[in-house]
Amino acid sequence: MSDISRKGGSLVYGRRALVQGTALGLLAASLFRLSSGGESQAADQTIDADYAYQPLFFSHDEWQTLNSFVDRLIPADAEGPGALEAHVPEFIDRQMNTPYGHGGEWYLRPPFIKTSATLGYQLSFTPRDIYKHGLPALNDAVQQRYGKPFHQLDAAERDGVIGQMEKGALSLSPIPAKLLFGQILKNCKEGYFADPIHGGNYQMSAWKMIGFPGARADFTDWVDRYGARYPLPPVSVGGHAVQGGA
Repeated sequence: MSDISRKGGSLVYGRRALVQGTALGLLAASLFRLSSGGESQAADQTIDADYAYQPLFFSHDEWQTLNSFVDRLIPADAEGPGALEAHVPEFIDRQMNTPYGHGGEWYLRPPFIKTSATLGYQLSFTPRDIYKHGLPALNDAVQQRYGKPFHQLDAAERDGVIGQMEKGALSLSPIPAKLLFGQILKNCKEGYFADPIHGGNYQMSAWKMIGFPGARADFTDWVDRYGARYPLPPVSVGGHAVQGGA
């Protein structure tokens, strides 16, 4: 797995590789739309005592599974916040109730054939379908193997399951494990770096970590100051410094 490192028997995405490989691309593409192997805070615990977001799309069990999954994709460390601290699950939940979640941006008409991945997505599942069918299937597979749901696995066990999913070595139905893994990883990275107005990147913590100034309109005073650190804090699309434009 190209962006994954092993430490202490656990399997986690390298924050530096993930930032270098995705951050600038995601930010340049749209303002709208990880680290050590140490265990982060348990995924089914509240990260912020004042954070009480209730999912609109995901069920309670699906929400626990999603939280514990993204917690291992981007765990918190000394370099920056993890996916839970950045409220990535909230971003994903909100996206599921947009045209994107309903597959409005995807071509989903038949015929559906087995072909090369280079020809693009060939299945009929929308992002909502992938999560609604995939997360319960993942929990069922984990329950059969470990005798407990995914969110109750320890960090090393979750990393092992996630690694198998990325390789396509875990059998899930009707959603292929590799498809579910790719969907969660993609949305996790988007939620981590997207403008806070969409629910993730809480308090622009990911932007602060990489020194991205956000949606400031004027940089003319700094375009010729090569190598200089931009001194002003990032600004969201709404011109606010905290999540959701509050």
